[in-house]
Amino acid sequence: MKISSQKRMYRDLDSGVISGVCAGVARYFDIDAVWVRAAAVVGLFVATPVTLLAYIAAVILLPRMG
Repeated sequence: MKISSQKRMYRDLDSGVISGVCAGVARYFDIDAVWVRAAAVVGLFVATPVTLLAYIAAVILLPRMG
């Protein structure tokens, strides 16, 4: 019997700087959190309203872990 392990996206409060969104996304995609944070900063300069709405939605919708 094989038990399937599903990947879940969550806010990683232990590794997070503000609310753990970028750390959780980085853990989900198995990349360094620095790259996700850099992409978030670039997103703030390129498309501020969209990036802020996405970040706030992630804070509200993603469960906390840590």
